[in-house]
Amino acid sequence: MLMIPASRANVYTGSPLDRCSGQRDDEAFMAAALADEAALFVPVWRSRSLMLGVEQGKPEAVLLSRGGAEAVRMAGGPWAFLGLWDKRPVFAVDCSHADDPLPLLPEGMGSFSDLRGVAGLLPEGEASVLAHARGLMHWRVKHRYCGVCGAPTEPRSAGNAMQCTGCGAQHFPRTDPAVIMLVVRGDSCLLGHSHRFPNVTMYSTLAGFVEPGESFEEAVRREVMEEAGIQVGWVSYHSSQPWPFPSSIMIGFHAEGLSEEITIDPEELKDARWFTRDELRRHQELGFSLPRADSIARRLIEDWLSA
Repeated sequence: MLMIPASRANVYTGSPLDRCSGQRDDEAFMAAALADEAALFVPVWRSRSLMLGVEQGKPEAVLLSRGGAEAVRMAGGPWAFLGLWDKRPVFAVDCSHADDPLPLLPEGMGSFSDLRGVAGLLPEGEASVLAHARGLMHWRVKHRYCGVCGAPTEPRSAGNAMQCTGCGAQHFPRTDPAVIMLVVRGDSCLLGHSHRFPNVTMYSTLAGFVEPGESFEEAVRREVMEEAGIQVGWVSYHSSQPWPFPSSIMIGFHAEGLSEEITIDPEELKDARWFTRDELRRHQELGFSLPRADSIARRLIEDWLSA
């Protein structure tokens, strides 16, 4: 079995936060954290993050002080405790109810932008914190009612859980596991082009969600067979990457292709091909593109090329 270690950490990993999960229900701790003059707030507006320098290609996260955060908190959205960053409390606050939150903030605070487009350029740790806030706020906005009885829910554990006001059921943030795999056979690897790709020339690794009662390895073999008709032998773990767009975690693997003839599922893929290492290195010259630099798909490809 070929073991290809991860060459470096994936984007959105390496959080600098101490999540303090054991203190989320401590009312005195949370009251002190909210009152702390050093507290920081991560605003989220309609799944976008507040950043400076995006247009210049030098993005950096903008975290608000208590004064700046009060204005956006008045927009009526949910908030939640994320953890401590160098002993400073950090909270996420959603301001999506405001048609335009920028006028609520001091001038020169940047703009709300899509995190995915610039995550790989952010200073270390910032992409992880922004992704954490984005994922948690998405869950809060989408889970205002109980999935058991339909009654409204109320926040608990400093915004990290919801409790039903009717039946009392507790609800916790959802993370959907998805496998993503580079299938290799000799000096070639399998890449596919999905109908869903906004980039019409991009070929990427295959991926799919894990089903109930299924191991990661079984999910890899099933997804590859369903999408491309390729039998898979050994499956080797590479790394994982949080992907809160909106609520997934990608578990990355390299896998052995036992067969060669491709039979695509036309509902899942528009095309799939075996690419040699040389073709991948010359992808621009050959007229196709690879996944974006912040994705685990690109890391799986690059690490295999370097192996």
